[in-house]
Amino acid sequence: MLKLNYTEDGLYMERVMTSPELAIAQRVVLAMRLGQSLQVEPGHASFLLPADVPDLKHLETTLGQECRGRVTVISVDDEFVEVSLSGSWIAESKEAHEGMFLTVLSDRAEFFLYKLWQMSEVHVSSLA
Repeated sequence: MLKLNYTEDGLYMERVMTSPELAIAQRVVLAMRLGQSLQVEPGHASFLLPADVPDLKHLETTLGQECRGRVTVISVDDEFVEVSLSGSWIAESKEAHEGMFLTVLSDRAEFFLYKLWQMSEVHVSSLA
């Protein structure tokens, strides 16, 4: 499963070996114990990757074969592509900009998405 955490500082992605149901249940229990509101709903999340990131074509082939309809990769401009995922959005409210997004894909698709996101983060950090 891929877990995307959207915070005021940006996006942090991790690959976790738990089920989305367990991750959601744990988050619900935490919210209840803290007395917080929690919204869980089906949704979409997206993030950008550099268009020149290595293995992007391999990722697109893998997604086309294994994740049809759950993930799309669309060119934004000459420099970036947008990866859009279907899954579950978990946040304090429906309108929240900060929260957690969970999606389950094939192992190979998750591996490539995570790897390319990590590579893009290193690239962005080196430019700063």
